[in-house]
Amino acid sequence: MKINKLVSVITPMYNSENFIEVTIQSVQSQTYENWEMIIVDDVSKDRGPEIVERYIKKDKRIKLIKLEKNSGGAVARNRAIKEAKGKYIAFLDSDDLWHPEKLEKQIKFMEENNYDFTYTWYQKMDEEGNLLDEVVRSEDKVDYTRFLKSNQIGCLAGMYNAEKLGKIYMPLIRKRQDYALWLRVLKKVDYGYCLKENLAQYRIVNGSVSSNKINLIKYNWKLFREIEKLSIFKSFYYLSWNIFTKLILKN
Repeated sequence: MKINKLVSVITPMYNSENFIEVTIQSVQSQTYENWEMIIVDDVSKDRGPEIVERYIKKDKRIKLIKLEKNSGGAVARNRAIKEAKGKYIAFLDSDDLWHPEKLEKQIKFMEENNYDFTYTWYQKMDEEGNLLDEVVRSEDKVDYTRFLKSNQIGCLAGMYNAEKLGKIYMPLIRKRQDYALWLRVLKKVDYGYCLKENLAQYRIVNGSVSSNKINLIKYNWKLFREIEKLSIFKSFYYLSWNIFTKLILKN
């Protein structure tokens, strides 16, 4: 079965001159070629936009949008989603990478099984790009209630069918935006399904919000209470599950 559906790749960028080039190259190296890469610059102060513009001259599938004021990752991603024309929407941050077969295998997985929301395994790497001995392996499938207990889907690994589900946007919170997005998607489907292959590389940048565990606890609480509108009891219950999963089961 030949599949030729357009995929929109959503990439927010802020001061990413050290990484954006290899990120773009990982998309250009995809064996699946029908994609558009929408990069939204959140008022970078480095040469990131110049690097992107150099690639645009040679590859019209790459697009650059410049925000007028620094607004955060959620606003940047949502602007890209608004401009997206693809049947499928996938996410790749400006410092992460995809394996060459990522799009081809994931789209085939979705088309052949009629899945509207899928994700893959991915591997962590350090800031310099050295692979770490840690592959994040997600469960075979998740539903909304199960997912409240733990976010197993990396932003770089998830993909949803916008033609079927409509465009689904991220809430305007500073962190846990991907967690909140997947919860929104899971309200529209019975399950999200895992393609059990390591097809991406997640970069751990020193000093990032995601590397601060105390901040993650705070943002999870905000997500449960303010975005999902859960009761204090349920918020504490699911927050406890997240901490247990991250700190105890992982070890």
